[in-house]
Amino acid sequence: MLVAFVMGFACGLPLLLTITVLQAWMHDEGVDLAVIGMMALVGLPYTLKFLWAPFLDRFTLPFLGRRRGWLLVAQVALIFSIIGLGFTDPGEKPWMVAVAAFIVTFFSASQDIVVDAYRREDFDDEELGLGSSLYVNGYRVGMLLASGGGLILADLLPFPFIYLIMAACMLPGVLTTLLAPEPEIYVETPRTLKEAVFDPLVDYFGRQEAFWILAFILFYKIGDTMASAMTIPFYMDIGFTKSQIGAVVKLFGFWATIAGSLIGGVLMLRLKINRSLWIFGFLQAVSTACFAILARIGSSVSVLSGVIAFENLSSGMGTAAFVAFMASITNKKFTATQYALLSSLMGVPRVLASAPTGFLAKYMGWEVFFITCALMAIPGLLLLLKFAPWHSKETAVA
Repeated sequence: MLVAFVMGFACGLPLLLTITVLQAWMHDEGVDLAVIGMMALVGLPYTLKFLWAPFLDRFTLPFLGRRRGWLLVAQVALIFSIIGLGFTDPGEKPWMVAVAAFIVTFFSASQDIVVDAYRREDFDDEELGLGSSLYVNGYRVGMLLASGGGLILADLLPFPFIYLIMAACMLPGVLTTLLAPEPEIYVETPRTLKEAVFDPLVDYFGRQEAFWILAFILFYKIGDTMASAMTIPFYMDIGFTKSQIGAVVKLFGFWATIAGSLIGGVLMLRLKINRSLWIFGFLQAVSTACFAILARIGSSVSVLSGVIAFENLSSGMGTAAFVAFMASITNKKFTATQYALLSSLMGVPRVLASAPTGFLAKYMGWEVFFITCALMAIPGLLLLLKFAPWHSKETAVA
């Protein structure tokens, strides 16, 4: 469980260094809002990681084992790429920023592949729900450090120093990789690259409702993700300082997210996965709509605190259910490839759907933009009717 938490931290830390912190840096440098929105495209590796996941299932490096060997390589490369991103110049050479950020996301996505596989293989089925919850909480701690801590420090230090500090914060993940045991699995692993590439797909798409599940994963958090893509420029536009954003949005909101993840893990045992996905998805949509209220009221710290508490609580619950659901439907023989396929689709809204959010916010206005994002949750909830109806019979989440 401790390993799951620390690995979650190592995966969450790099994510917002190419989103939240980078957005604030570019905003300070006077980069156009539309360009900031388009920077979401550097996250494409998160949506395409299933393309190289079979190599990580098939091949084992000559040190540390099948999972930890690849994990160490990804983490070391990630540290150096974060340092490189810190030495770019958003104001003068945004294209160089995009290249450096793309390299960071590539190695971050590679780390995600291995950590997801490690977590699925290391936990017994009955441990998976709690393990997923702790992984999500560790992930949130990493995001908190990168975004909340990074934004607060940005009022005191230049952004290049922030990225150097964040690169050093990856070291606990490296230490955990060196000390953690290699997971033991009792199924035959792929013997050829062909088996690693095609057999996971045959295994998954041979299941009933396979395509509906993929569509659900694509749409379940799309509205929440689109809204999140533009929140930093939104907060700054309506008058909040970077320190207020870091303290209220990230530090205060962090505890609501932790509570949401833990509450979600407990409720899933009672509600079971289907009903949890329904309830948590509805709460996510309502919390997104609350940003329109904040846009109408303006820079009120008390209103911001209430909106953030509700949004992070519901998001934590929804993410815990979402991650546990995806892990539960993977075959341990092809863990890296199948989970990468599912989580890649989960990342599509963060990259492709988030790319035009700058244009939408610019021409719609903030209120209409956030209401639109809330309505985007409806398709994901309706897809649950196909494979997870409210009254379906199922076992509790393992």
